[in-house]
Amino acid sequence: MIKSFLMLGQSNMAGRGFLHEVDPIYNEKIKMLRNGQWQMMTEPINYDRPVAGVSLAASFADAWTKANPDDEIGLIPCAEGGSSLNDWHPQGNLFRHALSEARFALETSQICGILWHQGESDSNQSLHETYYEKLSLIIETLRNELNLQDVPLIIGELGHFLGKEGFGKYSTEYQEINEELRRFAHEQPNCYFVSAEGLTSNQDGIHLNAVSQRKFGFRYFEAFSQKRHVSGPLSNENQSLKINHNYTKTEQMYIHSMNLALGKITYAEFEAQMAKVMQP
Repeated sequence: MIKSFLMLGQSNMAGRGFLHEVDPIYNEKIKMLRNGQWQMMTEPINYDRPVAGVSLAASFADAWTKANPDDEIGLIPCAEGGSSLNDWHPQGNLFRHALSEARFALETSQICGILWHQGESDSNQSLHETYYEKLSLIIETLRNELNLQDVPLIIGELGHFLGKEGFGKYSTEYQEINEELRRFAHEQPNCYFVSAEGLTSNQDGIHLNAVSQRKFGFRYFEAFSQKRHVSGPLSNENQSLKINHNYTKTEQMYIHSMNLALGKITYAEFEAQMAKVMQP
C-alpha cells in the first residue's frame, strides 16, 4: 500500500522555486494525488497557482524512497498560496478540501505524516499572539477527523530572509511566528520542528528558491525519519541536489511522452527514443 503524506500550508509548501534551477526528480515510486488518481510525480506537485514550482515535498519524497526502496510514497497536495491560519479554520474551505482529499487518499494509501509550512501571512499585526491557539485547533481537529493521532507532524520554520525586501518585507513579525512554531513543535506530541537556517529566497524576498526547497525537504525527512527536531543545516543536505538519472523503463517512457507533449521533441524523435527504451 502507498505511504502517503499530506501537504498543508501556504505558498512555500506549495512551492515557488523556479523549475529550471534544479534537476527534475522522476521516480516511478513517487506518486502525487491528482484528479482522484495516483500519478507519477512531476513538479509542480501543488498546482495552486500558475506560478507554482519546486516544493520541499519532492526532495522529501526522494529521500524517503532511498530509505524505503521497496515501497511507494504518495503526496497529497492541499497547500494554498497566501493563506492565513484563519483560512485554515476547520469550518473553512481549505480545511474541508484537505479533509476530503485525505479521506479519498485513505482508500488506497496509509497516511504516514503531515507536512506543514505556513506563517508568512500571519507575520504582522500581532497575529502571533493567537497563532498557537489557532494552530492547535486545526491540528487537533485534523488528527481527530482522520484518526491520525500517532502520525508525525513536521513543521518548518519561516525563512530568516523575511522582513527585509520584496514581498517579504511585510512579514515583519516572522521571528515571533517562528517562536510559536518552535514552541508548538516542542510541546505537542508527535511533532517535530525543522530549522530554515541558511535557506535563501527568490528575488521576491518571500519564497524559498529551488535549491533551498530541495535542502528543506531533506531536513523535513531527517525530522520525520529520526523523529527529532532539526535545529540547523545538515552536513549532508547537499546530496538532495544530486538526482539519480538511471531511469527505469517506465520513467523513460514518462519523460519522452512529456517531452513530446511539451513540443520539446518531434514525433519521429519520440518514436526513435521509445524504440530504444523498448529494446530488451
